[in-house]
Amino acid sequence: MIKNSLINTCTDSTPSYASVRQQTESLCAPLEVEDYGVQSMPDASPAKWHLAHTSWFFETLLLKPFAADYAPFDESFAHLFNSYYESLGGFFTRAERGLLTRPTIREIYAYRAHVDVAMTKLLTNQTHTDRQEIQHRTLLGLNHEQQHQELLLTDIKHAFSKNPLRPAYTSLPAIPPSTVPALDWLQFDEGLHETGHKGNAFAYDNEMPRHKSYSNGFRIATRPVTNNEYISFIQEGGYKNADLWLSDGWATLNAENWQAPLYWEEKESDWHSFTFQGMKQLDQNSPVYHLSFFEAAAYARWAG
Repeated sequence: MIKNSLINTCTDSTPSYASVRQQTESLCAPLEVEDYGVQSMPDASPAKWHLAHTSWFFETLLLKPFAADYAPFDESFAHLFNSYYESLGGFFTRAERGLLTRPTIREIYAYRAHVDVAMTKLLTNQTHTDRQEIQHRTLLGLNHEQQHQELLLTDIKHAFSKNPLRPAYTSLPAIPPSTVPALDWLQFDEGLHETGHKGNAFAYDNEMPRHKSYSNGFRIATRPVTNNEYISFIQEGGYKNADLWLSDGWATLNAENWQAPLYWEEKESDWHSFTFQGMKQLDQNSPVYHLSFFEAAAYARWAG
């Protein structure tokens, strides 16, 4: 049965519709109108596309099939804001989403409000014959929107990093420097290990079914690699030693001229990184992040 908590109450296992939708818009609060439409690379999407696509999900998978009196906000949005679900119709090319100067951001927010009103009505209908399927799809949609919240921040950060002004997304202070705990290693023996979702909480279909798989023995560190440790890798020629890199990684390094992790810049022998607060001096004790798989593999081979 659909619970009212799905609308406006959030628990550890069940996010509410209202809280998730509001969180997406809160993440956009620091943006100016000009920021909403920028697309800094083909793999990124404009902020306003994220706002619209997450609404398209609820409209397409819940309101159109289950709300008999629902009237779409704009029929053309079905094509513009589908991402890649071919079974649900055609979609606009991902690499060209930044060309969509229209609809305006004002219209996108009106679209979200239109969908939210209809979804609230649907979720409070306790007599709907498909209420269990509605609940299932709503939970899927909320988790889907939370994924896009992460993508939204990822895409905003990349777009701002391309601006020579290096604007700050937020004025909130960065996390203060921390101390580095001693490094130790945990040993895992070879054998059969269970993998996959376990329990009754939400999971995507690619996290199931739970199954057993064999793995060789391995060790894993008790803490993440720090920026300072990764700097040692750079200083000792890590980006110039082909023997450390997988072949595809070495080809990518040379094609894209990698010399350090994404967002890092060296200024007068001191490393800085672009953050949500703008360019900042690198915290030597912070865990290193924005590494590609290839960089992580090369570092692991170097640290051996």
